[in-house]
Amino acid sequence: MIKFLDLNKINSRFEDAFSLQFKSFLNSGYYIKGAQVKSFEDHYARFCGTKYCIGVANGLDALTLIFKGYIELGNLKENDEVIIPANTYIATILAVINSGLKPVFVEPEETTYNISPSEIEKHITPKVKAILAVHLYGQLADMHAINRIAKQHNLLVIEDAAQAHGAVLSSEGKKAGNLSHAAGFSFYPTKNLGALGDAGAITTNDKKLADCIALLHNYGSSKKYVNEKIGVNSRLDELQAGFLNIKLKHLDADNNRRRAIAKHYLSTINNPKISLPFYDGSDNHIFHVFLVRVAHREDFTNYLDQNKIGYLIHYPIAPHHQKALLQYKSLYLPITEAIHETVVSIPMSPVMTNNEIETIANALNLY
Repeated sequence: MIKFLDLNKINSRFEDAFSLQFKSFLNSGYYIKGAQVKSFEDHYARFCGTKYCIGVANGLDALTLIFKGYIELGNLKENDEVIIPANTYIATILAVINSGLKPVFVEPEETTYNISPSEIEKHITPKVKAILAVHLYGQLADMHAINRIAKQHNLLVIEDAAQAHGAVLSSEGKKAGNLSHAAGFSFYPTKNLGALGDAGAITTNDKKLADCIALLHNYGSSKKYVNEKIGVNSRLDELQAGFLNIKLKHLDADNNRRRAIAKHYLSTINNPKISLPFYDGSDNHIFHVFLVRVAHREDFTNYLDQNKIGYLIHYPIAPHHQKALLQYKSLYLPITEAIHETVVSIPMSPVMTNNEIETIANALNLY
């Protein structure tokens, strides 16, 4: 059986370093907001090319705290509208709603599956105050066009970079997390940079926002027992920060391996029943997942099961059809719905063997 994602194999590469890190953590007696969190924040800001990074508990909190920070600073107010891609994981939408803002669903491009700049322009009204761009599946959204539109209409731009750690906008030499006013990251274990539990971070070049979020994510406090704002408890765990510091050193190499696997899939799989993802060959895609589309998904997944090839569906239900978002069920989003009904993710990770890659490609060609 070829696993969809072998987390044990991914993390076992770092077992000795993790053990030493845990022993150091345990012996330190300092388990919250210690030296490892500060170190990771510094390293990850440098990696992304931003001035500031704030470690938080998870990716959803990262996005939510960005919006709440902008509300605290007066850049946004309750019930302002935020343009979001209709084709995304529900966390993107929850961050907007949980901040007291209103999502405006916009269709994606059919080639990249990311939010369509031309559709963004059609949905801009005086109520819209921000654009939340998602770098879905590891591929950067069209940030040149999105930032141009935002500048023209004086809108905030926020990146949901939960799946795009290390993706590069080659024309500018900038990485995800440094292509907007602020960005939210998830370090969920399955991410290209994954912790061994929940973890997240915010990157920005805006000092006022960084200072505000630094308060908000820690009970609204900058000094113990002195609370300046109504905050929350959403701190990056000290132990997870230590693990992330170890894995960050290998992220670029792992992303390059993923791209190499993707290029092999793209050059080898040739089956008219299977639509392969768009890729321009640049570093703007880190292939968090390798997603294909098929007309008859159940038949295809049964075939993968028979051939002992793991897979996952990202995502089986379009967000506006989720029970939690019933108020948006009547939206007409045919491109989004078609994507969610036909996508399947096949194995993709930096620890796959060449034999596994060949086996998968051959099996897909015989489907």
